[in-house]
Amino acid sequence: MSLIKSISGIRGTIGGKVGENLTPIDIIELTSAFVTLLRESGAEGKITLVVGRDARVSGDMVSRLVCGTLQGMGADVIDTGLSTTPTTEMAVLHHHADGGVIITASHNPMHWNALKLLNAKGEFISGEEGKRLQQIAADRDFNYAEVNELGSYTYYENAIQDHIDAVLKLPLVNKDAIAQADFSVIVDAVNSTGSISIAPLLKQLGVRKVTVLNDEPNGVFAHNPEPIPEHLYGISEAMKKGNYDVGFVVDPDVDRLAIIKPDGEMFGEEYTLVSVADYILTHTPGNTVSNLSSTRALRDVSQKYGVTYNAAAVGEVNVVEKMKETNAVIGGEGNGGVIYPELHYGRDALVGVALFLSHLATCDKDCVELRSSYPDYCISKNKIELSAGIDIKKLLSSIAEKYAQYEVNTIDGVKIDFADGWVHVRSSNTEPILRIYAEAMTDSMADNIAKKIMMDIREMIKD
Repeated sequence: MSLIKSISGIRGTIGGKVGENLTPIDIIELTSAFVTLLRESGAEGKITLVVGRDARVSGDMVSRLVCGTLQGMGADVIDTGLSTTPTTEMAVLHHHADGGVIITASHNPMHWNALKLLNAKGEFISGEEGKRLQQIAADRDFNYAEVNELGSYTYYENAIQDHIDAVLKLPLVNKDAIAQADFSVIVDAVNSTGSISIAPLLKQLGVRKVTVLNDEPNGVFAHNPEPIPEHLYGISEAMKKGNYDVGFVVDPDVDRLAIIKPDGEMFGEEYTLVSVADYILTHTPGNTVSNLSSTRALRDVSQKYGVTYNAAAVGEVNVVEKMKETNAVIGGEGNGGVIYPELHYGRDALVGVALFLSHLATCDKDCVELRSSYPDYCISKNKIELSAGIDIKKLLSSIAEKYAQYEVNTIDGVKIDFADGWVHVRSSNTEPILRIYAEAMTDSMADNIAKKIMMDIREMIKD
């Protein structure tokens, strides 16, 4: 069964049986339920919704189903076509729309697709709204428009350029310094919409030497599209052979940003947000936020500037909520997701690229030196499969009780902060597993922390 409903949207594999995969019928039912949800939530009169998609092979088919269903529900459609997640979020704000649908399975392989749903603020709907939507879809509790009330369709061809223009207008995006630095940049666009967004952005930032790998937005991903070290051999080898100052890798919907150093080594996806926050805090003191599973380095950088760091539960919705609550000037997630509220409340690789290059152009350090200026933490990522019948809530409570002498956070599973590291234990939203992430100053220390907690968990399960 490959239809997964979670806080990050409804995703599944294309083809197969209704209700078990992301089939045309599932797409129509979920889209219909979304319009019904918006009307329940107070949207009145003619509803306008923005639709965008990444380049995966099924995207055009899914988009046609979504757009047609929205019109059938009486909603006007503004279609950004081939786009990015942050571009679609920006388009909702630009058009004062009632919400949006992003058709992307993010970092999942090409046979997956998904519907990610936005509210009128261009932000993901809440977990509670997601549960209500699923109930509406299950009940098929929707009412289609009569012929004289069908929605209209408009294609918005300037969506990406309008997004780029908004990034370029940001006061902290230093185009002059970037142009003067004369950077040589290489990009891996993974054969999706990074090629029609990141590459044009770089040129408009004044970067004259730009090489783009996997630049055909045909959705046939050249490698596993999650931008983590084991999948980035191609750009890593190109960096070693070429004379590049920095490399950028994005996922298919361009909301995650990985950075590659000139030696072909990863800057570290956890450190994309750290470096951008360092630059922002130099010019705009204010609070910061990341999720509980992100590196402690952001807290360290925040303390350097005398500002407050706050942790949120895992999930972009939760990070955004905490950022608003604490008036954070920068935030995001340790998977390369930068959220800069001066532009909008969404993970955005375009603004991440622009701010990182502004930092690199003005800090009197090259990419390797810049990375070396931050605390060098290592994260160990592990999981334990759970058998049916295990009381996860009781298990997590037992872990928190066992380590009560340390700083314990229970807003999302259990996070324990030690003097020399931390461990975060949480149940997956989509699988019967516990995720155990640990961080320390060395790989072996992080692994040892994780192994100790995993031993405790197995003992508790046995009891």
